[in-house]
This record gives sequence, structure tokens and C-alpha cells, in this order.
Amino acid sequence: MRWTHAAGRCLLALAVVLAGYVTSGPRAGTGEARGPLTLATAGDLTGYLGPLLEGWNRTHPGEHVTLVELPDSADETRAQMATDLRGDGERSRFDVLNIDVNWTPEFAAAGWIRPLPRERFPLDTFLPPVVATATYDGKLYAVPYVTNAGLLLYRKDVLAEEGVPPPRTWAELERAAKTIAPEHGLDGYAGQLLPYEGLTVNVAEAVYSAGGSILGDEGERVTVDSQAARDGIGFLVRGVREGWIPERALTYKEEESKQAFQDGRLLFLRNWPYAYVGASAEGSRVAGKVGAVPLPGPDGPGTSVLGGSNLAVSSRARHPDSAARLIAYLTSARVQRQVLTRGALPPVRADLYEDPGLIARFPYLPTLRKSVLAAAPRPKSSRYDQVSLVVQAVVHDALTGHGTPRTAVHRLARELSAITR
Repeated sequence: MRWTHAAGRCLLALAVVLAGYVTSGPRAGTGEARGPLTLATAGDLTGYLGPLLEGWNRTHPGEHVTLVELPDSADETRAQMATDLRGDGERSRFDVLNIDVNWTPEFAAAGWIRPLPRERFPLDTFLPPVVATATYDGKLYAVPYVTNAGLLLYRKDVLAEEGVPPPRTWAELERAAKTIAPEHGLDGYAGQLLPYEGLTVNVAEAVYSAGGSILGDEGERVTVDSQAARDGIGFLVRGVREGWIPERALTYKEEESKQAFQDGRLLFLRNWPYAYVGASAEGSRVAGKVGAVPLPGPDGPGTSVLGGSNLAVSSRARHPDSAARLIAYLTSARVQRQVLTRGALPPVRADLYEDPGLIARFPYLPTLRKSVLAAAPRPKSSRYDQVSLVVQAVVHDALTGHGTPRTAVHRLARELSAITR
């Protein structure tokens, strides 16, 4: 009897082990806990990430990281990641994914990334809004890596010459873009209005600033059919129609709009903080002439969309413990400082925004902190890619004269409802 009970216990233990292997074996990426990794990211425009990973590779020789740079375009990067993560093989090309903050719900709902233990990461040291971008269905599926909020860059030399303060409202921006910009041979205002993810961001910021929204209830309810949404889209449509937003801005992504500003062709530019760094650098035609303020809204400061990226572990990662350790390294205080100083990317660590030395080097940090704390996420949806494509197509039609803000809002409500059913 004693032998029978002992054998039974051994068989039960073996069954538990085998069950664990079946449910979370090689396909789920358990394998060996530690070992070499690949990190997939959109193109590194400033070349900062390679040196950061060299620091990890020197001190973790058994967990060497290979950097895989995908296209600069967010849409193309997402497509390549999704193709790999949908694959049928036991392994993915990518172990750690540097994903846009708005992809977290989609990737988590699809089962492409694995939940992470909160206690492994110092989330209480991050700016509070960024943590929400890394969660889905009450679980942590990624760790914030860099954050971002849109700023209004302006030619402070031009406004000072005219005795005009930087705009706080849409009316002030429009007035200066219509009257002051032409007198100085400049275009008035631009954002990122090519039909790609940047246009979705610009539209969301305009709608949010007017007090509206696009989706509610975690993407289950369409809320775009409102006067506020008509006002927000109308702000952009009116600018193109009246000419203080130049038609060429309909071809701008981040880089093209940044180049236009730093070449001295724009009075105002909506862009991410990295554009401030580029426009202020040696070789820029407007170096020393650039200011930054929060985005304006109808009656005062507007609302930026929360940008940035999160680090996630593929559900088929070869070495998940090494992947989590790499994420902890990249979000550590020392490395986050280098993310800012080497990459000109806004860190997620809150204390860095109050560091006097960093503020002296990056004067926009206090403004950026306010913008991040007041920012709102893009519409949350497990079908975000479809939501974004609809927003881009509908609003671009209105910007090019194929519809009015009213018809655009009605069409958005109809097409988004078809997606969220």
C-alpha cells in the first residue's frame, strides 16, 4: 500500500509537469529561461539604441541581444510584426517587441504577447498616464519604454519681432498663421496630414481638444458623432481651405514636417519633442529661434495624444526570463537617462523631468511633462488598425475637399460602428 501511494504521488507529479509542458511548452516560448534574444523595433532615426544594447551585451554575454530594425513607418512596422507573430512555427523571429503604445490591446487580445509580472518592474516611478497604455483586461502586457506628447513648435524670433505671445487658442494660432506668417515668407501651420498613423494622431488631438472623443468603453461604443468632433475636424479642414495650412502639409509625415520647420519654412509646427531637438541642433536654419508650448485648443491649451512605445515579450519568445530582464534594464533609471540624452526620446521615469541638468539641456521638459500628464490615449480597440485606417481615409477626404466636417463625422460614425459590432 505504501508503495502504491508513493507511485501514485510520483505519477501525479509527472502529470503536472507534462501538463505544464503541453500548455506552455516551446510554442508558448518557455524553453530555456535565459539565452540570446532579438529585439524588434521601428527604424532608429537617431542611432541611439545600438550603443544601449552594446552595454547590455558586454555585461550579459550569455543573453546577447540582436537588434532588428524594421521600417520607419509605424504602419509598416506593425504589419511586419503581425505577420511574424501570426506565424505557425514554434519560434518567432522576435523575442522582445518595441511596440507603439496603441498596439498593446490588439497584440494582447490576439495572444501575440504574454502577460508580465508587475512586481518585476518599477511602475510606481513612471509618469502615471504611461502605465495605462501597457495594460489590457486588467493585466500588464508590456512595460512603458518611452513616452511622448505632441507640442506646438514656433518661431520665437518671429513672434518676438511682432510682439505676439505664442498661441494658447486655435483663434490665436489661426490669426498669426494667416497674417504674420506671410509677412515673413512662411507657411502658417502644419502637422502630419498624410493618410497614415500620424493623421489619426492629429485628428484625435483636434477632436479631444474640442472636448470630443472617437470611441468609448474600451472600443465597444462609437462616440464620434458630436459637435465637438465636427469642431475639431473643422479646425483642420478650415486651415487647408483657407491656406494657413499649406496643401503640401497633406504629404507630411513626422520627418517631412520637421524638415520644413528646421529649414525655416513654417511659423508653427505640431510634432513630437524630437523635432524640437533637431530644429535646435547645429546646422538647422532656425537653431536658437525655436520655442515650444502645449498644443492650443478652442479656449485654451488643448489635449495631446499620448505617444511613445512599450516593450513586450512575444508569446513565442525563446528565453522569456532573459526578455523580462532586458526590459528591466532598458527601463532602469540609468538607461532611461540615456534614452533622453542619446536618443532625444522622452523617458517614462518621472524624476528625470525635474532634473536641473537635463532641463538646462532640454528646455522643453517641463512643458512636455505637463502635456504628458494631460494627454489622452488614442481610441482603445482590439481592432485599432482598422479604426485608424477609417479615420485616415475619411478625414483625408474632407481635407482634400471631398466632404465637409459634418459629412466626415457622420461617415466616421457609420464606418466605425461596422468595425466595433
